[in-house]
Amino acid sequence: MALSNELHERLNKESSLTARRTAGLTLIIGIIFIAANLRTPLSSVGPLVGLIRSSTQISNTMAGMITTLPLLAFALFSTWVPRLGRKFGVERLIMAAVICLTFGIVLRSVPGVITLYAGTIVLGLAIAVCNVMLPSLIKHEFPSRLGMMTGVYSISMNLMSAIASGISIPLAVNAGLGWRGALGIWGVLSFISIVMWLPQWKRKGKENGASTIQNNTVAGEQTSLWRSGLAWQVTLYMGLQSMVFYVVIAWLPEILLQQGIGSGQSGWLLSILQLAMLPFTFIVPVMAGRMSNQRPLIIMAFIFIMSGVLGLLYGGVHLIALWVILVGIGCSFAFGLAMMFFGLRTKDAHQAAELSGMAQSVGYLLAAAGPILFGYLHDMTQSWTTPLLILLGATVLLLIFGLGAARDRKISS
Repeated sequence: MALSNELHERLNKESSLTARRTAGLTLIIGIIFIAANLRTPLSSVGPLVGLIRSSTQISNTMAGMITTLPLLAFALFSTWVPRLGRKFGVERLIMAAVICLTFGIVLRSVPGVITLYAGTIVLGLAIAVCNVMLPSLIKHEFPSRLGMMTGVYSISMNLMSAIASGISIPLAVNAGLGWRGALGIWGVLSFISIVMWLPQWKRKGKENGASTIQNNTVAGEQTSLWRSGLAWQVTLYMGLQSMVFYVVIAWLPEILLQQGIGSGQSGWLLSILQLAMLPFTFIVPVMAGRMSNQRPLIIMAFIFIMSGVLGLLYGGVHLIALWVILVGIGCSFAFGLAMMFFGLRTKDAHQAAELSGMAQSVGYLLAAAGPILFGYLHDMTQSWTTPLLILLGATVLLLIFGLGAARDRKISS
């Protein structure tokens, strides 16, 4: 009898361990698929700007709004996301967001300028939810593997972003889908992500919709992040690196076109930029997680971006691929560090969600000015020199705020 009980207990333990491993694996797969959707609806726009502009007869400034509107949605909605996560549960909120993302992608591809911008706003709100909630979820579910999981999340995001940039023109022109079809096809990926996230919905449904992050956090112990200098340094670093990236995503193909590079080749160069980011979006978070002070990585990000932008300005077309790759590597360093700061500079998952909401709200408000400002300056000057000089200035500020955010500290209560 004792032997039978011992065997039964061992089988129960093994069954429980298998169930936990399966749940962990499905969560990782779900995170990978959700992350894959967070840049593709935006990065697929850049190579198609010329086609969109000629089809709809909008200006460069209004074309820049296609990238700017999601960033404004991030800015205006991100501070509300942690509250919604506590109320409805993180996993369920993410599911609702991905459903809205699919709807927004489809709506954006419906004929008409109004639907183009309306769908862009909807998908921007959906991405804002996932942007805020995923870093917090990762900190809660994988506290001892924060760097590795942030790297997995980042590489999935940037891999699909690179693919989207590279195939946008071939889909629109060679495959005959037009720019609307080339943008709308990404609704298939977001629909698949809904299916992949279903296990999290069902798992939390059995727990009456309560989020583990919500249950394990005392809501009253909120830090006043808005009065924290460290929180503001993380926020401004987040905003500046986002501004640099989204300006490049939105306008690099047009910058290259003015230098005599064809639209198809410029789209692939944008794809190469993002492919260059891939190994570093994984490596940098892992390195950052093992360092008490991330300042050396901040300096490396600055050197890469500065070198690449200077190359675009003065380096000549024959080395254009090198300049593009340098910008991509620098952006990957900056992005990986920004994502890690949400976990490294906070004490728990709740505070990480609050910091993520603040940083992405204020930060993306700053970032939103980039694409539309660049489009306006180009319309005024008929040159990309002034916008690129402003990008150099933003890179200097990125260094300054990054050095502050990289110090070995946590936000105090």
